[in-house]
Amino acid sequence: MPNTQYLEDAMQVAPLKIIALESCRELGEQVNEHLVNYRKEIHNKCKNDPAFKGYQEDNYLLDTTCHRFGTGEGKGVINQSIRGKDLYIMVDVCNYSLTYSVNGFTNHMSPDNHFQDLKRIIAATMGNAHRVNVIMPFLYESRQHKRFARESLDCALALEELAQMGVDNIITFDAHDPRVQNSVPLCGFDNFTPPYQFIRSLIHYEKDLIIDQDHLVVISPDEGALDRAVYFANVLGVNTGMFYKRRDYSTVVNGKNPIVAHEFLGDDIDGKDVIIIDDMISSGDSMIDTSRQLKAMNAKRVFICCTFGLFTSGLENFDKAYEKCYFDRIITTNLNYHDPELNNRPYYVEANMSKFLASIIDFMNHDASMSHVLTTTEKIHSILAKYNAREEVDY
Repeated sequence: MPNTQYLEDAMQVAPLKIIALESCRELGEQVNEHLVNYRKEIHNKCKNDPAFKGYQEDNYLLDTTCHRFGTGEGKGVINQSIRGKDLYIMVDVCNYSLTYSVNGFTNHMSPDNHFQDLKRIIAATMGNAHRVNVIMPFLYESRQHKRFARESLDCALALEELAQMGVDNIITFDAHDPRVQNSVPLCGFDNFTPPYQFIRSLIHYEKDLIIDQDHLVVISPDEGALDRAVYFANVLGVNTGMFYKRRDYSTVVNGKNPIVAHEFLGDDIDGKDVIIIDDMISSGDSMIDTSRQLKAMNAKRVFICCTFGLFTSGLENFDKAYEKCYFDRIITTNLNYHDPELNNRPYYVEANMSKFLASIIDFMNHDASMSHVLTTTEKIHSILAKYNAREEVDY
């Protein structure tokens, strides 16, 4: 665990406990395992003090259930005491694999259902927890963060509701627009990004990358992802470019204006490797079209790095695009559920975020400065120096 020296003299806010809802159970178990190991290895002064019982445990996960009635209504139940605990509730609102029954019909859980279960568990704490923190990697309704016409501002409403229920901190990853935190100015809001995990995963599988301005470029697929691309390019010491989406504003399809074409702005990419970075792959049509155009511009290899791989239209289009050599690898995190078949695809690489998430929880539980977790620039420079020297990198 990095920067453990900052925790050795720190006291925990309250005994740590984690609730991983069914949607986030696998990730929660991985995070719990890392935390157990962290607390065993750390040389904290409070570790063996009887006054701080519960600092070192063999398991930080709580037993909870969200029951469903035949009507589809539900209730949240916490089966262990949470009085005085520093509680971290993990939820994946994009996990469509879970189902429930309504009058004999089987329904798949939607983001609305997952958000409602989250509120049920928060309500079940009955104000007895010392502090309630919500870890929602994919921020609920994050794409509905601003108003163009007579539209609902769902993300702001959801954040306000959590704040009114007594949530102290909201932890998310790569929010579509982090400025939505302005809707809850008195509530803690932390937005983390995974560029370190992206580059670490990429160099693990690509042993012949040359990371300099003459051989690599970072591309933003649209205007919204430009900040991510600029940061990533600056850290890697390479140039950046972007596509902008030309839309037909006279037509609305599925609630949005259809994209007519992707236009490229940037330097010549002839013979260079390209990294496309964005917050999510939804249906993937835009990403495939962007990759196709980059290969048509004679890009050497195209690597797609996205925090959330949703693949809402399935994997078939990506399989066909890979066969046509439109892209070479797709890297997404394990912060949201994806079809297990994705792991069998030759082009797919998973960036595991559980260790990073465990570090975030540990620092927050000690009320330590989050800057020690947020600063990934030095870590990226460190692994790149080892990679360029062809030294062994710890993955």
